[in-house]
Amino acid sequence: MKTGDPFREGDLCLLNDAKGRQYLVTLTSGSTWQSDKGSLAHDVVIGEPEGVTVATSTDAPLVALRPRLADYVLRMKRGAAVMYPKDTGALIMWADIAPGCTVVEAGTGSGALTLALLRAVGDRGVVVSVDKRQDHAVHARRLIESFWGGAPPNLDLRIGDVEDIIGDVAPDRIILDLPEPWHSVAPAVDSLAGGGVFASYLPTIPQVQTLREELHQAKIFRDVDTFEILMRSWTVEGRSVRPDHRMVGHTGFITVARKRLRRTR
Repeated sequence: MKTGDPFREGDLCLLNDAKGRQYLVTLTSGSTWQSDKGSLAHDVVIGEPEGVTVATSTDAPLVALRPRLADYVLRMKRGAAVMYPKDTGALIMWADIAPGCTVVEAGTGSGALTLALLRAVGDRGVVVSVDKRQDHAVHARRLIESFWGGAPPNLDLRIGDVEDIIGDVAPDRIILDLPEPWHSVAPAVDSLAGGGVFASYLPTIPQVQTLREELHQAKIFRDVDTFEILMRSWTVEGRSVRPDHRMVGHTGFITVARKRLRRTR
């Protein structure tokens, strides 16, 4: 589906009001969206092109757009906590997730990072996403299919321990958003492709220290780096130009490392 195409039944729609507030709905023929600004029949939007301005029953204007991935992640009905877009973007870049990559991800959680990985690897790539909890996997699949418009053919959702799956997949990239990623270092040494990237997202420095020590002890990783991303928006209104009083500060630490091959002689 291209940007600007007409909305269809079952599509996600982001309704934007005059005050900048946004409301995420799934378009269903015969249904009605209700708010303090009045009601809006979904059928008013279905069949209209993306970007159209529609009016509620009280004549309040709403601009109908398809949600960007960042919009969806921040507004979807999540179960487990999700990685914020500011961290996801940096992780995709520094882990060098590219079209055609085979990626092992854990844990799946609510599927936010999974969606970004699927988009990054493209049709030729594969994402194997692992979670220990069946309920997380079921919820994540529902959210992923809602955004994707169906089941992505290159997604392999599994239940279990990621350490047991890395060897089976032999991935190009390993992306971990779980409490003890150091348990995956040894399997990565054995099964991660040469030049492949091991990446982890952790909330605390003690966890980072343990992971960094395990990577150091493996003696096979280089370009090991740990960083965090801080994001501050600005208000730009006429002559009023200033940083916002609130910002998205620390959310987690990203650690990336590349695997080199051992000398054969």
